[in-house]
Amino acid sequence: MDAYSTEFSDLSYSHAAPVLVTGSSEEALGRASRFVEATGARVGARVPLELAASRVASQVSASAVWVEIDQDCGHPLDELIAQINRDVSDGRYAAVVSVRSELVDRVFAQVNEADIEWVIDGDASERAAALAIALSHSERPTRVSDVAAEKNAQRIRQLSEEVSRIASTLARLSEGPSAPAARPAMVESGDAPAVSAETVRGVIRARRLRSRYFPEELFADPAWDMLLDLLQAEIAHLRVPVSSLCIAAAVPATTALRWLKTMVQQGVFIRRADPHDGRRVFVELAPQTSQALRRYFAEVDGSAAVI
Repeated sequence: MDAYSTEFSDLSYSHAAPVLVTGSSEEALGRASRFVEATGARVGARVPLELAASRVASQVSASAVWVEIDQDCGHPLDELIAQINRDVSDGRYAAVVSVRSELVDRVFAQVNEADIEWVIDGDASERAAALAIALSHSERPTRVSDVAAEKNAQRIRQLSEEVSRIASTLARLSEGPSAPAARPAMVESGDAPAVSAETVRGVIRARRLRSRYFPEELFADPAWDMLLDLLQAEIAHLRVPVSSLCIAAAVPATTALRWLKTMVQQGVFIRRADPHDGRRVFVELAPQTSQALRRYFAEVDGSAAVI
């Protein structure tokens, strides 16, 4: 049984509209409801997932919809996610999708609205952050006005700014070292310097080796780790699913997915639908990102163990 600390109950949700909770099982419904109540929010309704799409479509007022998924529900899940995508895009309410790691590929393929927040195997703090961030997307003055929400919203803004900086740097590199820092030009793949798979694998191995001697959080750099993993896959002509890329990021899965979403938004990564399975997407490097990485490896000393 999951228990959530009452330390979250000081969040200022008491005047907000209720949260509609839905889940793929009774256990999931109970887990989500207990957490939402522990934050001080009010659970307006507990709805089985197979009934949730019609319920949220007719919902008059809700501050958020919390979706707790611990099993694949097939078509009802697809229908619900499609409804939530539309509603969040229209600004009807905020939404959080909490999912087990083994289901992330299945669910992420159906979500294309950037403002939907994700939690993957999340602990109480990750869940609280997701709820606060989701509600911070809303413009309603009665929504979360507490310090926690503002702090987490600021964290997301900082992440977006950091990814924007990375995207701009990669765009400049894709034109070569002597190019001006103006609007990036697309370079044909044939112009990209050759990079061996073993070179990239060596860098990845060296980066992972550090965790034997130092705490991993000292070197957390999810953007670079994901870039390396996707470059390695591109060279080897392999496709990378979302779950695999989150593992490569070497940070908690929820954090990794937040980075991934932002990198896609900024054009650093591309989502590519699986032509054989509409319920799965792959992630790959954008052409200019690939150009930048290949030029970078061509310029650095190939003997460098850790980059």
